[in-house]
Amino acid sequence: MLRRIYNWCIDAAHKPYSIWIMGAVSFAESSFFPVPPDVMLIPMSLARPERAWWYAFICTLTSVAGGIVGYGIGALLYDSVGAWLIQLYGYADKVDAFRAGYAEYGAWIILLKGLTPIPYKLVTITSGFANYNIWQFIGLSLIARGGRFFIVAILLNRYGGWIRETIEKHLGLWVSLGAIVLVLGFVVAVKLI
Repeated sequence: MLRRIYNWCIDAAHKPYSIWIMGAVSFAESSFFPVPPDVMLIPMSLARPERAWWYAFICTLTSVAGGIVGYGIGALLYDSVGAWLIQLYGYADKVDAFRAGYAEYGAWIILLKGLTPIPYKLVTITSGFANYNIWQFIGLSLIARGGRFFIVAILLNRYGGWIRETIEKHLGLWVSLGAIVLVLGFVVAVKLI
């Protein structure tokens, strides 16, 4: 099953609709969806390393646009949708502490959490809830999300052949490690907030 999904993502890199799907996943991940865009960004960049920069650019723009939606959820809909999403991910008892941290460390929170596997939707919703300056939020999000996606693009553009060969030899191991990193991101988010 993993091999079929991986092969679909590799093959999708050559289809005109793939960029739209990757952009939609990136957009949704920043506001409500639990799956990061890396599940498409990495295989598509491996299939077409020369387009890794373009894919990182699309992920950055759509992630920040989705982050603005997440910000809106926090600012305008926190009492209904925002609180429900935060509770769904198990962070309901941590939001007040996270919000208080914005007064002192808002820029650092956005930058650091935007670069890590910690769920970015938590940052976007809480930024809106904390009434963080929207323009600073957008600027910091462009830096953090762009940094994250362009680091992936640099590595896959430069070492894509070797990385693809290594992943394809041990696909199960790499998918398992990716899942562990994602779960650890959620655990770290719970512990740090």
